[in-house]
Amino acid sequence: MGERKIGLVATIAVAVVVLVGASVALLIFDPRTTGADALRTGGLAAGSVVALYALWLNDRRRRVEEKRQELDSQRQELDRQRYALEQQRQALEDRRTDQDRDRAADERFARSVELLGNDADQVRVGAMHALAGLARSNPGYTQTVLDVLCSYLRRPFKHPKWTPASELPADPGEWPEASPEQEGERYVRQTAQRLIQDLLPSTADPDPEIYELDLTRAWLERFNLSDRVVGRIAAYRCRFRHTTNLNRAVFHGPVHLRDSVFVGRIRAEETRFRQRLELRGIVTHGPVGFERAEFEGAVDMPEAHCIAHVSFERAIFHATLDLRRARFDGGADLRVREPLPSVALYNTEVDTSTDAQVPAGWSFEPLQDANRARIRVHEVGQNPSHG
Repeated sequence: MGERKIGLVATIAVAVVVLVGASVALLIFDPRTTGADALRTGGLAAGSVVALYALWLNDRRRRVEEKRQELDSQRQELDRQRYALEQQRQALEDRRTDQDRDRAADERFARSVELLGNDADQVRVGAMHALAGLARSNPGYTQTVLDVLCSYLRRPFKHPKWTPASELPADPGEWPEASPEQEGERYVRQTAQRLIQDLLPSTADPDPEIYELDLTRAWLERFNLSDRVVGRIAAYRCRFRHTTNLNRAVFHGPVHLRDSVFVGRIRAEETRFRQRLELRGIVTHGPVGFERAEFEGAVDMPEAHCIAHVSFERAIFHATLDLRRARFDGGADLRVREPLPSVALYNTEVDTSTDAQVPAGWSFEPLQDANRARIRVHEVGQNPSHG
């Protein structure tokens, strides 16, 4: 501000000098010039000086403004670079935090899996709960934890309570007793089953994740997947005790129960099977209920042996039903909803002395045993094969 005042004073002084000098010079060197003309000419010269100063001042102001804008642009660019660096630093911090969390989760997972081999059943139960907690806090571990729990259930296991009543001695005093170790292992396995059920999404979830279960050769008790969403299930040669509850579950993948033994009942009312259901060679000692179930894939039940009653009442079939060489010793209710499925029959036997019913167009062909019959299909368009 002081420099601008000095420049203005100097300009005014120069303008006065020019005014006076120009006027005096004209009066001296040009006798024809009057005082007024000399003063006018000196004023123009002085005004030119002031105008030149104004132009210089304006040009300086323009350069200063351009410099200020350039500095502002540089400052904004520095701010952007600082912000980008801060974002990179934050991303690195987040990545480091995620890596630390993943490392801690991996260590927690490894310790829990190692504890599953502990001799104490309470330690194994604690390890399973730790794995389930890890899956809840880190959803990416859910399938891995389910695989580990299923793997534990696939470990060799024998227990006298899985023996069907028909195979037990007539005298209850001769029934085998379970050892404390077997009872402890049984409790651990029940814990694994409950945690599997808890980790699976519910049918009420709007967009559930689909997980798979591999339970081949597992010994299961009160296995419960009711109201759960599951992908593929591999349960070949399993042994199920008490009620196996699949009510209202949705299976997005194939369900394989081939050659499994069900000491208790099977409940699968209003269950939805979106792919194939394999029941080949199963043995059931309790009632089997598929009432109002929906089968979008084929149902394979050849060589099944059902000692108690089997019901498919009002079930919906979108594909084939294979009942070749199946035996229903406790009767069967096959009154499925129309349209009736394409059914494969060969030596399909039913005990008609109990509740045995088939849809219109199907019939029973009596065998030598008055209480047994084979199913025949007469409906046009259905498979008419019979034994």
